[in-house]
Amino acid sequence: MSTKTKLISTIVVAGATLVAGSPYLMGFLQKWESGKARVLVVYADRLAGGLPTVCNGLTKHVTSTPIIVGERWSEEKCEAEERAAVVDVQQRLAPCFRRAPSQTVFDMATSHAWNLGPAATCSSGAMAAWNRGQWAVGCQRLARGDDGTLVWSYTCRTVSGQRQCTFVQGLANRRADEAQTCSGSL
Repeated sequence: MSTKTKLISTIVVAGATLVAGSPYLMGFLQKWESGKARVLVVYADRLAGGLPTVCNGLTKHVTSTPIIVGERWSEEKCEAEERAAVVDVQQRLAPCFRRAPSQTVFDMATSHAWNLGPAATCSSGAMAAWNRGQWAVGCQRLARGDDGTLVWSYTCRTVSGQRQCTFVQGLANRRADEAQTCSGSL
C-alpha cells in the first residue's frame, strides 16, 4: 500500500472511535525502531535474543509472515505488514481499556504493546491507572513506577535457573518519550 493511497481505518476502544494505526503512531514507531528509515534487511536483534526483525520492529510475535535473517523487504511490503500488525496489536489492546482513552494515550499504549506485547501492557500499572481514569498517572507509569524507579527498561533472560536483567538506556529513553508524549496530550 503506497503512502498516497493509505486508507484510514478506525477502532472502537471503550466506546470511543479512534484511528487505527494513526500516522503519528506509525512515525513514533519508526523513530524508536529504525530511526530515519525503515530497516529493509532482516537482522537478528541482539536485544531480543537474536529474534529476526525487519522494518519498524516486525517480528514473528506480530506477524505470521516468515521473517528470515538476511532477506530484503521492500518499503511497500514493510508498510503493508506494519500496518496490519499494528492494527492487530491494537485490536488485542482495545478490550483492556474500560474507559475511553484519547488518541495519544491509545497510541502510546500501542507503542508500549508493540515493544513489550499486548499482554504486558494490559496487565501494567499504566492500564490499571487509566482504567481508574487516572490518565496522567497511567502515562507516567509507562516509564516509572510510583516510587520513581525506571520500569520496562530492562532485557531479562534466565541463566542456570536465575533471572538476570540488564538495564538498556535506549529502552529507558523510549519509555520516557512514550510517557512524555502521553502526558502532553492531557
